[in-house]
Amino acid sequence: MYDVEFYMKSYDLLRRVQAGEPHDAAAVRAALEDHRSPDPIVYNIETTNACNMRCEMCPRTTMMSRAVETMRPELFEKIVAQLRPFSADTWRRWERFVADEYDIHQGDISENHFFLLIIPRVIQLHGYGDPLLDHNLARYVKLLSDSGLESYFSCNPANIDMNRTEEMFRSGLGYIKYSIESIDDRRHKEIRGDASNFSESYARILRLLELKQQHGYETVIVITMLDLNRESQKEDYDRLREAFDGRDVYLYLKSEDQQWYRKDYHGTQSVHWGECCKHPWMSMTIKSNGEACMCMEDFDNEIVLGDARCQDLRDIWNGDAYRTFRRDHFDVTPGLKCSEQCDMMMVGQCLSSATRP
Repeated sequence: MYDVEFYMKSYDLLRRVQAGEPHDAAAVRAALEDHRSPDPIVYNIETTNACNMRCEMCPRTTMMSRAVETMRPELFEKIVAQLRPFSADTWRRWERFVADEYDIHQGDISENHFFLLIIPRVIQLHGYGDPLLDHNLARYVKLLSDSGLESYFSCNPANIDMNRTEEMFRSGLGYIKYSIESIDDRRHKEIRGDASNFSESYARILRLLELKQQHGYETVIVITMLDLNRESQKEDYDRLREAFDGRDVYLYLKSEDQQWYRKDYHGTQSVHWGECCKHPWMSMTIKSNGEACMCMEDFDNEIVLGDARCQDLRDIWNGDAYRTFRRDHFDVTPGLKCSEQCDMMMVGQCLSSATRP
C-alpha cells in the first residue's frame, strides 16, 4: 500500500515542480509535510530475504551483505495489528483520480494499472527474497484477509509448492506474481540462475489455474517478464504471451527497476519511475529483521529509520530519524544513497532542475 491521499494532494504541486516551474523550496517542503498523514502506510513487509535464485538484474546477487533472516510470526502479527485498509470512499476518489489524470481504469492490464490500481490496496509481502521460501506465508495471508487487508507478492515459479499455494488461495491471497524471463529453460537459467526454469514452472501454473477454476478461488495470477533491453526481448515476450494465450492471467511486460546497478539505463514505461519520489512521505517498508528502512529498494538496510520490534510504526513515522531523512532527501544531502543508487528523482533534484541519467 501507499498513501493515496498524499499522492492526490501532492500530485499537482509535484507535477509542476518536475516540469521546472520555479517554486520556493521552503514552501514545497511545508506543503509536503502538511499533506503527509501522521499515520504510516506500509508499502511492503519483507517476510524473508532468503532466495535461491541468482538473478543477473538483482543487486542481492552481488551486492547485498546483510544477514539472511526470516521474520518471526509474532513480529508480523504486531505489524499487521497497526494497519488499516482504505475506506470505500477513499478508494472511489482514488479510482476517479487515476482515471482523470492517467486515463487508467479498472479492467485495464498494464504495469501502470498494476502500480496505480493494485499496489495501493495490497500489502506487498516480498522484498529482497522469495516469499515462497517462508513457510509461514499462508498463515500471514489469512491474517491479512481476516484484518480486511489484501495481500500480494512476487516470486519465482520454480519454487511453487502446490499444497501451500492452494492454502494461500483458500486464505484469500489477492495477487501472486510469477516472474518469467523466457520460455526456454536454458535462457531462463542464464537470467535467473540454475534454480529457475520455465517448463516445470509452466506446468505448475497451469495446474493452479485449473484449481482456481474448479474451486472458484479469486486470487489473480500475474505473469510478468522484465524488459531487460535484451536483443531477443520482443521475441521472448511474444512467445510468453502465446504460451498463456486464453488463460486466466494478468500478463504484462514490466520496465526494469533500478537500472543504475547495471549501468544500462534504457528508459522506463512506468509512471512510478518517471515521477518524483514520494516514498519518504507516503509509505514505509519493514524488512525481515524488523527494521524500518527508507524504501523497498534499500537492499542492504543502509538507511534505517526505526525498529518495528521495539517501536510502534506511528512513532517511527513521526520520529527524528524520519524527519532527518525527509530533510536529507529534500536537500539532496551529499552521500545519500537515494541520490547515488536510485533511478528515481528526489524532489530536491527536481527543484534544482537535475536531469535523469
